[in-house]
Amino acid sequence: MRFRLVALCAAALLPAAAWSQPMPEGFLCCNLRTDGKWISDINYAESHKRVIPLGTPAKVTGYGRYRVFVDLGDGSKQALGNDYSRDMELGAFAKRYVWAEDPKKKLAGYPAKQRDAITSGRIMKGMTREQVLMAVGYPVSSENAHLDAKVWRLWLSSFAEFQVVFGDDGRVNEIVTDPATRQQIAID
Repeated sequence: MRFRLVALCAAALLPAAAWSQPMPEGFLCCNLRTDGKWISDINYAESHKRVIPLGTPAKVTGYGRYRVFVDLGDGSKQALGNDYSRDMELGAFAKRYVWAEDPKKKLAGYPAKQRDAITSGRIMKGMTREQVLMAVGYPVSSENAHLDAKVWRLWLSSFAEFQVVFGDDGRVNEIVTDPATRQQIAID
């Protein structure tokens, strides 16, 4: 009840254009971390957060100021925060995270080692851009203006940055980070 009241109050503050946003329904694109009610687009791996796995059924139910309200298949409600990708229009932001097609279908076609890496939220050499984002989420647009860039800058926490370097073939060529972050994010 409180969640809906907050959503209604937030919606009242939105410009008229926000009322016409798309309401995608489908599945979460990627492994996302939540504190129970909030998912940030930076997707920090903090100890008090749990992972909502890719392919979780999801339906956008509304919009607020820099947030997209989502109902998940288990009946829980989340606010997906556009904390670091504010150059994106909210409808496009929502479509990034809620895909019409279940990503588990693609996941099933990948080699076992890549499937295991993705489901554990880790990355490895040879992955495609899509496989990386399925594993760790989208890179924030404020730091990564183009998804076809050669380097993606991502964070495990506010102090643990890692860079994913793609080769000319569009696959991970290198993961650049400190040893402690590498141990948590990469599979060699």
